Amino acid sequence: MTGSMTTSATDHHFKRSVVPFAVLVVALGMCFAVPLVQYAKFAAKSELYSHVFLIPFISAYLAWMRRSQVPSQATRSFAGAAAFAALALTVLGGWWAWQRQEPAPAKEDSLSAMLLAFYLLLVGGSFVTLGRERVRALGFPLAFLVFIVPFPSAVTAGIESFFQHGSAEVSAWLFQLSDTPVIRDGRLFKLPGIVIEVAQECSGIRSSLVLFITCVLAGHLFLRQPWTRVALALAVVPLGLARNALRIFTISMLCVHLDRDYIHSPIHTHGGPLFFLISLAPLFALLWALRKAEGRNFKVQSSRFKVEPPRGVSPGQSEL
Repeated sequence: MTGSMTTSATDHHFKRSVVPFAVLVVALGMCFAVPLVQYAKFAAKSELYSHVFLIPFISAYLAWMRRSQVPSQATRSFAGAAAFAALALTVLGGWWAWQRQEPAPAKEDSLSAMLLAFYLLLVGGSFVTLGRERVRALGFPLAFLVFIVPFPSAVTAGIESFFQHGSAEVSAWLFQLSDTPVIRDGRLFKLPGIVIEVAQECSGIRSSLVLFITCVLAGHLFLRQPWTRVALALAVVPLGLARNALRIFTISMLCVHLDRDYIHSPIHTHGGPLFFLISLAPLFALLWALRKAEGRNFKVQSSRFKVEPPRGVSPGQSEL
């Protein structure tokens, strides 16, 4: 009975403490209504950003999970709010100046600037509506919201180029291991009976982004140490390259040894989710290994700080 009353009081306190933040969200949503609606339409049609609709709900759930750690009293930090507001105004000022130049920024760049400003104002406003101590307690859910911000077009192109060329390198290594006759010209592979090009669509940027978000979330939920969380997140790069190369290699071998029409088969045109699921297996294995490493590290640290009783005194006695 006591536990139930305590839980109810905690839930009530949490709901009451986040009411000012909810008002801030509504107010900012009204101020940024036009770019938010434009972004919603853009994301609904985009393969890269279709996941952003889930991010606010995940952040809200993570905040609810941490409700027992939210302090009852918190100090408003106007300095923190001013710092983030200054960053937001800098972003908006840069976007306004860019708008007046030729050529004008692409739609994706404009949305990136507006959503970044929206996010910065949201975080800055939380220092006033929630308070410094509550922001610290809800730091990860607030930080996780950054995934609603789209990449600028230059960043997207850079990531795609990296995975495109990196996947070509790993694919070439797989062709060598399989003793497949191949003549390579950059991202072009001339195989018996067919020529394969690692195109922009082969970068797998969407799968890699979703995998990265998954790793960040899994690291927060299941790992304790910063180094293990960083290691899990960075593992997305080799996993993404290996996934793309495996897909390219599989399709190429099917075309060479069975039928070249496999280049138009569903495994090529719609095989992304299948290879994404395959990439989850080593991810879960790495997560398990990092948890085990944390457990061993915790035991070693505990043994280092173990208090030994003075000589001549048994563990159950005290020295007077």
